[in-house]
Amino acid sequence: MMNARFIARVRVITALCLICALVIIGKLYFLQVIHGDEYARRADAQSVELKNPLLNRGTIYFSGKDGTLLTAATLRDIGTTTEHQRYYPGGGLAAQTLGFVAYNNDNEQKGRYGLERYYEQTLARGGADSYSNFFVELFSGFAGAPTDGGEGDIITTIEPSVQSELERTLASYAASWHPALSGGIVMDPSNGEIVAIAVSPSFDLNRFNEQTNLGIFKNPQNESVYEMGSIMKPLTIAAGLDSGTITEASTYNDTGCITLEQKKICNFDAKARGVIPMQEILSQSLNVGSAYVATKMGPVVFREYFLNKYKFGVETGIDLPGEIHGLVQNLASPRQVEYATAAFGQGIALTPVGMVRALASLGNGGVLVTPHLVRAVKYDTGVTRTLSWGEGEQILKPETSTAVSRMLTAVVDTTLADGKLKMEHYSIAAKTGTAQIADPVNGGYYADRYLHSFFGYFPSFAPKFVVFLFAIEPTGASFSSQTWAMPFGALVKFLINYYNIPPDR
Repeated sequence: MMNARFIARVRVITALCLICALVIIGKLYFLQVIHGDEYARRADAQSVELKNPLLNRGTIYFSGKDGTLLTAATLRDIGTTTEHQRYYPGGGLAAQTLGFVAYNNDNEQKGRYGLERYYEQTLARGGADSYSNFFVELFSGFAGAPTDGGEGDIITTIEPSVQSELERTLASYAASWHPALSGGIVMDPSNGEIVAIAVSPSFDLNRFNEQTNLGIFKNPQNESVYEMGSIMKPLTIAAGLDSGTITEASTYNDTGCITLEQKKICNFDAKARGVIPMQEILSQSLNVGSAYVATKMGPVVFREYFLNKYKFGVETGIDLPGEIHGLVQNLASPRQVEYATAAFGQGIALTPVGMVRALASLGNGGVLVTPHLVRAVKYDTGVTRTLSWGEGEQILKPETSTAVSRMLTAVVDTTLADGKLKMEHYSIAAKTGTAQIADPVNGGYYADRYLHSFFGYFPSFAPKFVVFLFAIEPTGASFSSQTWAMPFGALVKFLINYYNIPPDR
């Protein structure tokens, strides 16, 4: 009996020793092979005076459509020295979004602009003093889920081929229409994942120090606001439908121009249409019709949708530094004219990111999602944590989303660009916007300067993507439909083919 007990104890102890040995061997493989380069840098940090914190910094990855990770930002050796530099294999790809690493006022290299700055605490590695004890590091991977603030790599939602296509689209647009600035966003409206986001003009991240205009580093997608024009009209119609103020079958008498509190509001051509249905407000982009819906809703209901549901007065929470909220002070006014003009996208100014968030709710069943650029963090412990951005807030009834999608699909099928964007086997919901640009010196608006915007999603009733495009002061054409319709259509076809999206009609 004693021998049997002794043998059993020996076997248990032996098994425990084998398990511990396997754990240690596995961890050593993880430390020495998988993270060998990283620990070589840590050794450098022990033996040289640490003047360059880039002896060690996390990697930023793009995400291919099949889940493959492609390096967006990494470290590269400088000759035979022990120092390293930040290197961006894509050059200028997603430049304003990625940001870069540079010295700050404390003579330390840190993330400047973009994701490099926003995720500084995750990407940065300290010097020799910050490195953990070997046995703490050895077993840290088995301590459970990582905590916020841990060091690691970040995995973005940006798909590099889509990003490249969007940037090519903006470059082609710039060559044709010569805007002061243009930009675009491609987002999954169901969860807020941004697949591509770009600005033109841009710069090469590996040669950022050659730029003389420091303003080019700023990301206008979340750091600047604009009066967006007629792409606001679908949101006004949605508010009217959702609140019960109008129905799809409602009509109104379009007189071409109206006067509210001594301010004249006219359609783009000042022509009257007579008694017409709500559909024509979107199909013909009628300012008087949008003003009619806003006036019928009244200030209280209008504010409820624009401020509390679309949340134009607060930041979206996108993971980029420097985000600002929309300028919506006019919606605190008792004057009805302020709501009438806001209804067709003048008098309030929004960030492109804030605008695309609201527009996505029209196609995704009425949910306000959080736009974001990072899907997961791969920590140094070997654990990868998928970030949670929430399920979004239901701000419109699902039937409202369906109705507006139906109306916007009719716009594409019948009137937009004379029907050139209509696809036989795919439904597309879209709307153009042409806004006057405010004159900050003399007040009012410039007579010859415009913002051209365009948005659309597809397939209309279960959209895979929402696409938003804008340009500041394009030249050679008066209306957004003239400048953006064909580039938008080309992007839609690219996305359908690249993702092999099945037809819906």
